Amino acid sequence: MKFLILAALVAVAAADTQGYGAPPPRYASSEEIAILKDERVIEDDGRYNFDMETANGIVFTEHGTPGEKGAVNSAGSFSYTAPDGTDVHLQYVADGNGFQPQGAHLPVAPEFPHPIPDFVLEQIAFAAEEDARNAKRPSGGYQ
Repeated sequence: MKFLILAALVAVAAADTQGYGAPPPRYASSEEIAILKDERVIEDDGRYNFDMETANGIVFTEHGTPGEKGAVNSAGSFSYTAPDGTDVHLQYVADGNGFQPQGAHLPVAPEFPHPIPDFVLEQIAFAAEEDARNAKRPSGGYQ
């Protein structure tokens, strides 16, 4: 039994030296970034405002109000400079309709109606024909 406990401790110590749980080196930084602005106002009725800014250009602002059934309606924005030098700006609303982000860096779905490929149209037609055939047959279910 003592051997099993010792083996388990050795395994845990060996796993710790593997670096599991440590952030990848590209995210590790010992640089401290000054916080230039950190204003938080929380009202008794559930309204709030957050405004934050750091010395490396990150800006975050959000305000919220009580919504229906205990939910919170929030709106805000944040901006920062991506590692490749691109300026990223995101505005959002979060309410009963979900999280709704807007930003030039976000992917955009194709306009609808977009062309439907022929093989999809053929499959839809085949399924409709099959449904029509099956509707004429007696049900094999319980009666």
